[in-house]
Amino acid sequence: MTGVLGAIADDFTGATDVAVAFRRGGLRTLLYFGVPPETEALPPHDAIVIALKSRAIPVADAVSSSLDALRWLRNRQAEQIYFKYCSTFDSTPRGNIGPVLDALSRALPPGSVVMTPSSPEHGRTQYQGHLFVGDTLLAESPMRDHPATPMTDSQLPRLLRAQTDTPVALITHDVVRRGETAVREAVDGKTGYVLVDALTEDDLRLLGRVVVDSPLVAGAAGLAAGLAAARASATPLVTEARTPAGRAAVLSGSCSARTLEQVAVMTRLGRPAYRLDPVATPDPDVLAVEALAWYDSLTDVGAPLIYSSSSPADLKRTQEELGVARSAEILEKATGLIAIGLAERGVGRLIAAGGETSGAIVTALGVRGGVIGAEAAPGVPWIHPVGDGHPALLLKSGNFGDPDLLATASGS
Repeated sequence: MTGVLGAIADDFTGATDVAVAFRRGGLRTLLYFGVPPETEALPPHDAIVIALKSRAIPVADAVSSSLDALRWLRNRQAEQIYFKYCSTFDSTPRGNIGPVLDALSRALPPGSVVMTPSSPEHGRTQYQGHLFVGDTLLAESPMRDHPATPMTDSQLPRLLRAQTDTPVALITHDVVRRGETAVREAVDGKTGYVLVDALTEDDLRLLGRVVVDSPLVAGAAGLAAGLAAARASATPLVTEARTPAGRAAVLSGSCSARTLEQVAVMTRLGRPAYRLDPVATPDPDVLAVEALAWYDSLTDVGAPLIYSSSSPADLKRTQEELGVARSAEILEKATGLIAIGLAERGVGRLIAAGGETSGAIVTALGVRGGVIGAEAAPGVPWIHPVGDGHPALLLKSGNFGDPDLLATASGS
């Protein structure tokens, strides 16, 4: 397929992940946070990624924002759309994966929609329709206790059927093993949504070739990489994979098990750490002022950590005290204000852990897009924002990165 590849991601960290996948595949990729204005001037590109915050918002809002992104991309000659959702299929029984897929598929030329959340690089694989995190079924992984989207079922067709009336089919790995022709024939015999098993990067490259002419494809960064490889331009990348310099700070809101490990590593290393407690201080403005006053009191002892990440039990107590929506609102607003304050104080590198945290920071700083730089971990690139005065950003999905990622990325 020729023309532009457009991607709609349901959170900001997922958008950076898929942008990296496209870039690695040789596509000149632009990344925007939110739908850009119609007047946005675009440099030469093969792919455009639009990052939304649509994963956990009300279904109607997720559908509306996704359709806005689709219209913008179609107006920029995007002939193929990739809907990027999380590799752990984060969703509730009502959505938002199914409803957004329904809306996008209705707005695009008809055809089956091939998808898989498999991303072996991140330890996610689909086998016999079941999603594995490493060698553990999704429902037995720490995602079972996710505060917003607890995943208590590992069977993907069943999960998706609960969110849509569109037929959901499965192509198992025995078909994938038989090769590209067998998969194409199996896909041609299906309607609606087609989940395909994938265990390896080779499987995903095969699927990328299968879907290279499909109007709509969906999945995590693994299939995005396979699709990019199938579409890759012969033109070398023009962006430089740079690692930024300057003072750093870490803002962490994710409560995933991996992020909690990463926070623990920073504290064990003696990094200055300040915990945001919305129960003790339920006013986000005051919470931010107190955190920035703490930052101002520091001497030069290494990049600090400001965090609200907590164990499932502590998070449950916070949500019971304040309510889920109110606690999230307080922390997101406070985090955005802290990010502004840190940038004003000369912090040149901001590391964010968690999709909602990343979204709050990008929104507060007014960052509309950026150039993808070097990766601090697979799928976790530095972003050099367009415009002046913004710090470089590292937006880390909660489950991504080795235990020492936050410490090493914020090191000098």
